Parts: sequence; C-alpha cells; structure tokens
Amino acid sequence: MDVKLAIAQSLSGATGLPAEELAGYIETPPDPSMGDYAFPCFRLAKALKKAPPAIAAELAGRLAPPPGIERAETAGGYLNFFADKAYLAGKIISRALAEGDAYGGADIGRGGNVCIDFSSINIAKPFSIAHLPTTAIGHALSRIYRALGYRVIGINHLGDWGTQFGKMIVAYKLWGENKPVEESTVRELVRLYVRFHEEAEKDGSLNDEARKWFRKIEQGDPEAIGLWQRFKDLTLKEVGEVYKLLGITFESYAGESFYEDKMQAVIDELDDKGLLVVDNGAKIVDLSEWNMPPFLIVKTDGATLYATRDLAAACYRKKTYDFVKSLYVVAYQQNLHFRQLFKVLELMGRDWAKDCEHVNFGMVSMEEGTLSTRHGNVVYLEDVLNASIEKTLEIIKEKSPDLENREEAARAVGVGAIVWGVLYNGRIKDTSFSWAKVLNFDGETGPYAQYTHARCCSVLRKAGAYDKEGVDYSLIREESAAALVRAVAQLPDAVKSAAEKNEPYLVARCVIDICSAFNKFYYECRILEDDPKLRAARLVLTDAARQSIKNGLYLLGLEAPERM
Repeated sequence: MDVKLAIAQSLSGATGLPAEELAGYIETPPDPSMGDYAFPCFRLAKALKKAPPAIAAELAGRLAPPPGIERAETAGGYLNFFADKAYLAGKIISRALAEGDAYGGADIGRGGNVCIDFSSINIAKPFSIAHLPTTAIGHALSRIYRALGYRVIGINHLGDWGTQFGKMIVAYKLWGENKPVEESTVRELVRLYVRFHEEAEKDGSLNDEARKWFRKIEQGDPEAIGLWQRFKDLTLKEVGEVYKLLGITFESYAGESFYEDKMQAVIDELDDKGLLVVDNGAKIVDLSEWNMPPFLIVKTDGATLYATRDLAAACYRKKTYDFVKSLYVVAYQQNLHFRQLFKVLELMGRDWAKDCEHVNFGMVSMEEGTLSTRHGNVVYLEDVLNASIEKTLEIIKEKSPDLENREEAARAVGVGAIVWGVLYNGRIKDTSFSWAKVLNFDGETGPYAQYTHARCCSVLRKAGAYDKEGVDYSLIREESAAALVRAVAQLPDAVKSAAEKNEPYLVARCVIDICSAFNKFYYECRILEDDPKLRAARLVLTDAARQSIKNGLYLLGLEAPERM
C-alpha cells in the first residue's frame, strides 16, 4: 500500500536504512485499537545498539507523520501508526478497483522463470484422490507466482518409465481379451495391473516376463514401444478431462522417458568429478559426510533409477529455462530424496542448486487405510469431483430453483469445494479422506467464499448505476466498514507471503477474512442507502470486496460465480 511505503520512507529518513527493507518489517496489529500498522523496533536493535523500547520512543519523537497517518504511538518495542481512515479507505478501495483482476499481484518477479513440477501422474494408473494435494497446491502456486510477475513453467513430470510398463504389457497380452488399447479405459488397465500382482504372487515367472518386456521398451522394440505409447496416449486423453475440469494446463509433459538419453552425460560428469563410487557393483554418490544414505545412480544390473533421471531433469530445466526458482511439489515421503538430489547438484558445482526447493505436503489416506494402486484400493479424483458437483446441484435445486445456468454454478462450486479442502490448511498436514468431510459445505469453505462473492455481485446488480467519482471516503466510518477496508488491504501481502513460503493457505485465509468482514458489514450497514453519497461510499467498498474475493479465489484455482 502507498501508506505503508510512506511509513517506510519516514522511517528510512530517521534511521538511514533502506525504505524497501523497512517496509518488509511493517506489520498489521492483531487488534485495531493498537493501530493500523506496527513497526517492530527490535529489528533495529542490533544496528542502532539500543533497546527496542528506547528506539520506539526516539522514533516517535522524531518522525513527522507521513501522508495518511494521523499519529504514531509507542507500545513497548513497537511503534504503532494510526491511519487517517478516510485517506486509507480511499487509497485501498481506489487501488483495488483500478487494478481490477490484477489486484493482489505485483511485478516483483519481473519475468524471471519459475519451474513448478506438480501433479506428475503415472501412465496407465489412476488419477486418484492421492494426486489432489500436489495438483491443487502446484496449480495455486503457478497462479500466485504469475500474479507476482514471474513466468511460470508448469511441468507434469510423467511417471512413464520403469518395470511397471513391462507388467502392464504382460497383463494386457494375457488378460486384455484382444481389446484394442484405444477402446479400453485407464480403469480397465488398472484392473489388469492389480490382477498381475495377484497372479505374480502365485507365479514368480510373471515378474521375469515383465522385466523382459521392459527391456524391449528400452531397446526400442516396435511392439513394446507401440503398446507403451498407446497406454500413454489413453492416459493423457482421460486425465486431460480432469485437468479441464480443474482449469489446469501445463507448459511441459516431459516425463521420465524424456531423460533417458540425457542421463549418461550426468553419470559421466559425476565420474569425471570423482563423485561416483562403486559399491557392491552399484554406482553411488557417498553422502555419509552429510548424514545421508548413499544416492544410488546405477544399480548392479546397470539400470538407472528415477534419481538419475531427476538429476538429468534438473540440469535440463536449468539449461532450457534458466529458472530463478525450481519447485518440486511432492509429498513429504520424498524429503530425503530431495535433500540428496540437491546436495548432489551442489557437489557437481551447480550453484543454482540453492534455487531448487522441495515443496512437500502431507499424505492423503483413506479412513480405513492408505491408498494403493497395486491392491486396487483407489478413489478416483474424477469420481470425487463429479460427486461434489452432483451434491452441489441438489443443493442449488433446493435453495435456488430458479437460478439460471445452475449446472455451470454447480460445477464451479462443486469443484471449488474439493480444491479448497486441500488449500485451506498448511500443506504439510496429513489428510484422511472421507466423503462426509470433503462434501461438507458449512464453515470456512470454498462455497462460503463463492457465495459471499455472489452476494457482493447481487448487491451491485440491485444498485444499478451510481456515481463512482468523487466518493466521500469519510463516510466509511463504522467499525465493520473499516474492518472490511483493512481485510481488503491484506490481499497483496498475503499473495507475497504465499509465494515466499510456498503456502497457498495464506491466500485462502485472507479470502475468508475478507468474506467474514464483508458479511458483518452487510448485516450491520445498509448498503443501498437513500443518501446517494453514503450509498456510493458503501457500494465502492462492496465492489472492492467483490474484486478481492474474486482475485483470491482465482489464485487458488477456484471460480467466482456471480449468481448462486
């Protein structure tokens, strides 16, 4: 906000420290009675060699209140600033409406490339509820980084290589009933995959046969490659419908197979730099000095692993995209793998290893146990989304039977409810999936935020045309109105913090704060007042709330229906 920058500039003049640095320290007090902005003086204690309360008192005596600030008061080690409410409301509301769909964003990225590896489905396996966290978090982060001016390269690192494809071919040839792959479904392929494991427990030779078929794929055998490609095409066609429902696109679908011809250069470099060690026939990078197990590069039979491909992928992405950040949105079960990966890149002399980050998250499990494709215990994401849409449509038919385009609204709200369920809490939290929880539309939910947006739109429709010029912001004086102004003002900081911490929930919580503040304002203040000046002031505030909610929902991957 301009007011925040003005405070930082005043502090800069008094301390000699950069305004940009000081602006990053300015906080919003938890209680409005403590002011609108707070500067924690302990941040300056080391530089100024004084106790925080003494610094606060000294600054309070020297600072001339900048534009928009009525006064500054000390509170222990804090210097609290009290804003001119009319000035603050005018700045925040006019900015939100002037920037429109861009409000909340910034240009701090300035075109820098950010690679985000997320979703990363497996070919010929289900797009299950277990993929929801990586998909929703990665999509939200993609939109958040774009809003901050970065160029995002969304990467779906397909699991399209490995012995499982030999198993899939064996199962298809034995029990596929000569049905063309193109006429099958991924669910039918999964059933074959499950049957393979059941039969292989009784007949171990099936695993030998599977390894033979995968070697044929590696060697470019036309039949093997043809079946592998058809499995891949079928999977991408089906999951494409789910991504369409979620509004997700990717810039790259380069999966494990893409890096097959790029691994040897990495292996040779590791060898040339003396990092490769032979251990019982396998080739490893010894990481014991950093209290980590060895990083296995080549197995005793000469086969490479996904670790080898991840090294090749990291180097390829840097060379191709010259990223300023490379994020891996992968479950916390892979914490060790990514620590090892980044350490090996560092040992290879890649100074950009520091720009790689594992964005981990908690696991999704069924209430009765962990999800497992191998044993057929799977909940398909498509089924969850469709069930949510159907439930939402039933609610709309009951509560808003005359609503136009109700199927479209049901899709937006039903999908939003599922996505919001993942993004409203910190990403590291484990989730036990249950239909009852996911399809609960009460409380601080996506449907609540979407409904509040629709309520704002309804008020503005009823108002019709009004004078938006020369609004008297001093009329926004009730505490509920001031609280809504403060909530709207938080969106830009919430977006920046979400990117700094790779935590989309910070945007979700901000959206709920705006919704809660608007609904309180809606019930306590008559918006469609007869007095045209008061009416205009309350309508521009309503419009700023609408815009902020819409933008926050978009960043999280949710739509903002205008009618519900």
